[in-house]
Amino acid sequence: MGYYNQTPNGRQRPSRFGAFAAGLGGVVVGALLVWVLFYTLPEPRPDNGTTSETQIVEQGAKEDSEAVSVNIMTDVTKAVDIAADAVVGVSNLQANGDFWSQSEQQEQAVGTGSGVIYKNDNGTAYVVTNHHVIDGASGIEVTLSDGSKVQAELVGSDIWTDLAVLEMDGAKVQAIAQFGDSDALKQGETVIAIGNPLGLDFSGSVTTGVVSGKDRAVPVDLNGDGQEDWQAEVLQTDAAINPGNSGGALVNLAGQLVGINSMKIATSQVEGIGFSIPINSAIPVIESIEENGEMIRPAMGVTLMDLVQVPQASRQDTLKLPEDVVTGVVVNSVIEGSAAAAAGMEQFDVIIEMDGTAIEDIIELRKHLYNKKKIGDELTVKAYRDGELIEFNLKLVDNSAL
Repeated sequence: MGYYNQTPNGRQRPSRFGAFAAGLGGVVVGALLVWVLFYTLPEPRPDNGTTSETQIVEQGAKEDSEAVSVNIMTDVTKAVDIAADAVVGVSNLQANGDFWSQSEQQEQAVGTGSGVIYKNDNGTAYVVTNHHVIDGASGIEVTLSDGSKVQAELVGSDIWTDLAVLEMDGAKVQAIAQFGDSDALKQGETVIAIGNPLGLDFSGSVTTGVVSGKDRAVPVDLNGDGQEDWQAEVLQTDAAINPGNSGGALVNLAGQLVGINSMKIATSQVEGIGFSIPINSAIPVIESIEENGEMIRPAMGVTLMDLVQVPQASRQDTLKLPEDVVTGVVVNSVIEGSAAAAAGMEQFDVIIEMDGTAIEDIIELRKHLYNKKKIGDELTVKAYRDGELIEFNLKLVDNSAL
């Protein structure tokens, strides 16, 4: 049996009244929507009548962003603020002209490095830089951080540590560096190099890195003959150090001077290996130069080599060392008439102790000799000779007397 009011699929047909009511409801809803839209639109602006509130907000945001100045301070920027004004440019001036010419020769800058102002005492300021920065100079000019230039005089220099001290009028000096403690540095600690790479056009440049290594001994050729004359005691850092940075500052995050930038390994196969003279090693040199015009050191009168550089076969055959002796300093030669010669030291003696302190390498030997002893002091040395431990007593003399 079928029903009239049912569709063939069983759905109920709507009544005519229901259709009328649905249509009326749609008209009412439509009218309400028109009313809401019309009466809630913003009033047009007097100027053009087209800018909406959304546009006004966006314009306001643009104006605010243009006026904002962000002051970002980090540990690095704070350290640079403290130390930067103490770093200066150092120009090596040399006479230029023909030797046979009758005209007066004039001084011109033949090279520019960096320096650090570390003292301003009674109107005289003192600058530490590298020996190689001022080597051969007939005049020296210092460029301060504000660009002003001051003539400087060489107090003295030390080729062995590559340090030099300058003095100049301190009237325009704005800041002096504060010495830090390079012995307290940790491997991986952040450090900042400040200087003038490639000359004064890039003065005050800042690079950052870490302490890559401490107590490095780097062989150097002092007289340019192609032979290694000395092993420089340095800190290793990956902060960029370039020509012109020499003599500049290596500072810690407290803005303290922890090193004097000196050199880098510059080959196509090497990147990020720069070196700085530890400030704890530099201070005795600076003080001696300032007081005496040169670095006066106590001397034993020997040339040395680290035991780690000696092949195992030579340790057994030539040095005849016990197998458990793996560190120390080998005496390469003994200078005639020296304190070491008077005490009876000989070639191939292996120093392992000084005044009761273990000596593992040349760096530790120099630290003990230069930082803890004075000319005229007695020094007790223990060394192996032909496998036997023997003791020497030396009276240290002035190194310039040798």
